[in-house]
Amino acid sequence: MAVRTAVRAAVVPAVGAPLEVTGIELPEPGPGQVRVRLAAAGVCHSDLSLSNGTMRVPLPAVLGHEGAGTVVSVGEGVSHVAPGDEVVLNWAPSCGACHACSLGEVWLCANALAGAANLHARRADDGTDLHPGLNVAAFAEETVVSAACVLPAPEGIPLTEAALLGCAVLTGYGAVHHSAKVREGETVAVFGVGGVGLATLQAARIAGASKIVAVDVSPEKEELARAAGATDYVLASDTTAREVRALTGKQGVDVAVECVGRAVTIRTAWESTRRGGRTTVVGIGGKDQQVTFNALEIFHWGRTLTGCVYGNADPARDLPVLAAHARAGRLDLGALVTERIALDGIPAAFDNMLAGKGGRALVVF
Repeated sequence: MAVRTAVRAAVVPAVGAPLEVTGIELPEPGPGQVRVRLAAAGVCHSDLSLSNGTMRVPLPAVLGHEGAGTVVSVGEGVSHVAPGDEVVLNWAPSCGACHACSLGEVWLCANALAGAANLHARRADDGTDLHPGLNVAAFAEETVVSAACVLPAPEGIPLTEAALLGCAVLTGYGAVHHSAKVREGETVAVFGVGGVGLATLQAARIAGASKIVAVDVSPEKEELARAAGATDYVLASDTTAREVRALTGKQGVDVAVECVGRAVTIRTAWESTRRGGRTTVVGIGGKDQQVTFNALEIFHWGRTLTGCVYGNADPARDLPVLAAHARAGRLDLGALVTERIALDGIPAAFDNMLAGKGGRALVVF
């Protein structure tokens, strides 16, 4: 019988049910697998979307997909990491063989989540099998993942901060540099000042944007936004698009990045751009969030609206770039974190996200 050890984890038992912090049993890593002791895990809006059914995942599950830690042990055939190595988790590893990967669009890999079926954690109390939400099950003291899901942690970055590189920072940076392709001197508006929004603001500053407008429903986030690089702050209302255009000589911004995933916000972001402007949608919304346009305005405004998955990023390529920005002081990872919590604090962090409070909550083990 395979040796199993117990650790604590946050489990979502059913759609809409409260998270349960409980003991789970992990097997030793099998061929092509790695066991990691988590140092930290970020609480992302995608985790909330998985728990409430906006995004579907087999349940019960251990959520958490943004994390970093230390390798405890490796299975047969794993050679790129060894016990004691510090690693960042990559929740969407590319297979390198599907159509998207052949086009170089690794963020759209058709098989990114295929490895999750081979990971076999279970509840310690009753033996119920648990699915690893988004491959890596980072809301746990330890996890077993596919070897493709671990990347060497960049040198000179504390593991607690390196955890943020696995989702929030990759997504925000990629939205600016890979999807919207912001050029020096362009103007940018960022809708939603959560963890991803704060990373997006910093990325726009790094890109050399001449004006960076942050938009959020909370007046309390203005200080966070300006510290991240916002030159202007607009409190979301029915006149948001008009206010953003007024800040740019009534033209509108060159680029808008939507980090919320709501129909009204996507529509407002699009209306906030100039004629020929570009809107990148990062936020994940539900099927009920219907965005409408009429044919004439699409022609007249000549704007571009595009989706953005995982920042259109390649983690293996982009992590060293982000680390270089962090080491040079251009990227402040710690500034994204507004709360450090234990596993038991994740439900409250979900509540704060729903209420539009704070930036990134970080589970520190």
